[in-house]
Amino acid sequence: MKNIVLMGNPNVGKSVVFSRLTGAKVIISNYPGTTVDFSRGKMRLEGQVVHIIDAPGVYSLVPSSRAEEVAATIFNQADLVINVVDATNLERNLFLALEILETKKPAVLALNMWDEAKHLGININDKALEELLGVPVVPTVALTGEGIKELVKTFKEARSSESIKPASEEERWVEIGHIIREVQTVTHRHHTTWEQIADATIKPTTGIPIAMAVIFVAFWMVRLIGENLIGYALEPLFELYRPIAMALSDRLGSGFLHDVLIGKLLDGEIDFVQSLGILTTGIFVPFGMVLPYIFAFYFTLAILEDSGYLPRLATLSDNIFHKLGMHGYGVISVFLGLGCNVPGALSTRTLETRKQRFIAATLMAIAVPCMAQIAMIFAILGPHGFGYIGLVFGTLSLVYVLGGLLLNRFVQGECPEIFLEIPPYRKPSLRPIAKKTWMRIRWFLAEAIPWLFLGVVLVNLLYAVGFIEWLGHFFAPLMVGWLGLPKETTAVLLVGFLRKDLAVGMLLPLGMTPMQLVIAVTILTIYFPCVGTFAVLVKELGISDMLKAATIMVFAALLVGGLMKFLLIGL
Repeated sequence: MKNIVLMGNPNVGKSVVFSRLTGAKVIISNYPGTTVDFSRGKMRLEGQVVHIIDAPGVYSLVPSSRAEEVAATIFNQADLVINVVDATNLERNLFLALEILETKKPAVLALNMWDEAKHLGININDKALEELLGVPVVPTVALTGEGIKELVKTFKEARSSESIKPASEEERWVEIGHIIREVQTVTHRHHTTWEQIADATIKPTTGIPIAMAVIFVAFWMVRLIGENLIGYALEPLFELYRPIAMALSDRLGSGFLHDVLIGKLLDGEIDFVQSLGILTTGIFVPFGMVLPYIFAFYFTLAILEDSGYLPRLATLSDNIFHKLGMHGYGVISVFLGLGCNVPGALSTRTLETRKQRFIAATLMAIAVPCMAQIAMIFAILGPHGFGYIGLVFGTLSLVYVLGGLLLNRFVQGECPEIFLEIPPYRKPSLRPIAKKTWMRIRWFLAEAIPWLFLGVVLVNLLYAVGFIEWLGHFFAPLMVGWLGLPKETTAVLLVGFLRKDLAVGMLLPLGMTPMQLVIAVTILTIYFPCVGTFAVLVKELGISDMLKAATIMVFAALLVGGLMKFLLIGL
């Protein structure tokens, strides 16, 4: 079966071309590093089923990072190579193109972002370029599908280049200069107002205030959309469900089955947050409290991705993240971690060195709560005032920065400079945003609901056999004496390993003061990742580094919790 491999620099639209060719449901992101793991799909070509493989974005076939190692391995398996090239930056892209053609593998060159090049006044003679390179060249606009049909037609015309000979790096750049002079002309254009705004977002003096404003607006949107969905759509819907749940409660009567399915009644009524039954809390927490914020976050994140803003944010934050042992790519794991820690952990593989990956993964697991957990923090602390929520996130931000400074000092390894391509701003399209948001929500529900149900069942079983009570007594000196929390919080920490959002909801029946809730939810974020993130981190870091990271997490949780108790509650 033939393997067709897509090769190209980061952020040239390979994933979009892949989606157009295969119809596969892949996440399309407008920032580097999306396809570190290759994606595989199938398409039918002249009656034959062929594999389409989307290799990681790289700048060279000579590996210098994990992504380039993966790409080189996949490239060697290719029967046909589609080299996706950014038409707005042809000179830089041609280096990889010449390397590919020097291998004499059959190839086709997709001159992508053709519309952007025209808007920038860049004129490329694609026929002259095809003659110089010796392989078919097809202008494409992958986002709209323009040129994709013509690209597929050229697969049967793909051939090894007779024009390009093996060369040294210096000779290659000389050849690139000759090709550019022959095929490309640039028409002078005055910067438009939009381009001036784009420039302002990347310059530190103006870009940092803009970044702060963008982040504020993004989370304001998440809160606004989430709260309105809860208040005007989901809570009224669950009020319609309440009589059904109460009728089932009456039919079941008291007993173990009632406690598992319905949970505990408060003053003879079902409390969807505190009852902890599968058919009450088990349904209400993911659908009535968490899902609205998940939808709002991923919708907002998709807009930031597709507009091209995230690479600018990475560039702006590069100096700060270097002091924390990473470069600007580290901000990507923070943003993805805010949606779900699992993709946040996976994104750390875009960092080049072990030191960077270890620091990024550890800090993300310690100080970046997922949106499901954030939703529950808003739910239990919101009624007490926004100041308490600010206290939690202020503490976590401080932990992230101080933890990064310390880890950068003591973790051995290198932190190389960032090499980041800044794509042009693009107007986000509603259809790709909606598709991306739906895919992420569906993935969240598939991952979250089984663990949440398991958590509810486990808590009820542990309560029934008396294990929770025993555990509370055993850890009482630590919980009460050092952290200033009720001894029952031990059970909450246990459940937090399965689902942290459920664990946060379990704090409400414990009758804590607002300050105790602040300490408890902060410790829940820091002390250990959920089981899904833990499994990914073991895979990404290895068992040895994961054990080191876990030790740091537990120590940090106890230290921060004790200090918060001393400062907020007193001895």
